[in-house]
Amino acid sequence: MTLDLRILDDLRAGKPIIVVDDLGEQSEADLTVAAERITPRLVNFLRRFSPGLPVCIAVEAATANRLRLQPMAPGRPTPDAKAFMVPVVARKGTTTGKSDDDIARTVLALASEKSGPEDFTTPGSVVPIVARDGGVLVRAGHTEAAVDLVRLAGLRPAGVICSILDEQGRVAPRPYLMALAEKHQLRLCTIEDLISYRRQSERLIERVEQVKLPTAYGDFDLILYRSKVDAYQHLALCLGGLGSEPTDEPVLVRVHSECVTGDIFGSLRCDCGEQLRTALRMISDAGKGILLYMRQEGRGIGLESKLHAYSLQEKGLDTVEANERLGFKPDERDYGIGAQILKDLGVSRILLLTNNPKKYAALEGYGLQIVQRIPIQIPPTEHNRRYLRAKKDKLGHLLDNV
Repeated sequence: MTLDLRILDDLRAGKPIIVVDDLGEQSEADLTVAAERITPRLVNFLRRFSPGLPVCIAVEAATANRLRLQPMAPGRPTPDAKAFMVPVVARKGTTTGKSDDDIARTVLALASEKSGPEDFTTPGSVVPIVARDGGVLVRAGHTEAAVDLVRLAGLRPAGVICSILDEQGRVAPRPYLMALAEKHQLRLCTIEDLISYRRQSERLIERVEQVKLPTAYGDFDLILYRSKVDAYQHLALCLGGLGSEPTDEPVLVRVHSECVTGDIFGSLRCDCGEQLRTALRMISDAGKGILLYMRQEGRGIGLESKLHAYSLQEKGLDTVEANERLGFKPDERDYGIGAQILKDLGVSRILLLTNNPKKYAALEGYGLQIVQRIPIQIPPTEHNRRYLRAKKDKLGHLLDNV
């Protein structure tokens, strides 16, 4: 499924849309409306399918700061947590704050650039929720999706969201959502499709600096990139004049995810460090090529979680089981940023150094042509044989030496 851009027309017209995590049988779903298009009638419609739950408005952090909205719970929320603010009500033109009219008036005030902290009071009936900067590319949540969608529609970045419940007050199953969409002629959008659309349509990187880097493998140009959606910085090592002008010829490329333990300390638990050095030698031998060094430690789970995974592996779990025990997918990496860096370097056709067919498919999904996959297999050792076997058997890596 791809993002149906007609949902943006619906948001501009003040029509609700249904936003779901994915198309699974029990996927959380919200009715979402652009905040600046809210009316008492729309509030009434939303509340019919969210009985007993408050009306929420997703806003940017800048809006919450400008209006001095106060968090419900003290302290800084965790990266995956929703940042709920204390419920508010507009001071002017409201009575109890609970009617459809009062809620609509409060939402419009929260969405207005002209409002200030003095225009609201507590307690109220509208719950502001602060979206993470960077939207669904940073946190794949409904709050972020609402802000992203209304922004893409060219409206003020604030969206009303109400969870959809069935008649028993439970998360509405997929058949219920489909029936609701058909009955009221509502379009449906998945967060997964929104993420894919943003990654392919927006420039998410910034070229920061370029320097010469003489190495044991040759004289590279080292280019630093900054991500616009998180705190990460990535590196491109280019050999043979690549990176300054576009080229139509196939380019030897290694997209290497950071591994502090393997790349720096020479850990034998994995093959990452040897893959890095082998890739640099292969690029050197070819006389031209690019190595992207992506800050995706531990297949995207971060250094701390990776060490926790190591601890679980010492208790008998393999690398995939350990990641899943910690609540992660077997592989959390995303290659959209890497694909954009390659395009910025002028590369469109690549000879990809990898054993991972998912990496191959992911880069092709961002418009790069993979002319050839070139294996980069490292002889196993007694320390990493089980690790490599798990990569082959459970992650589909093309390894024939384990």
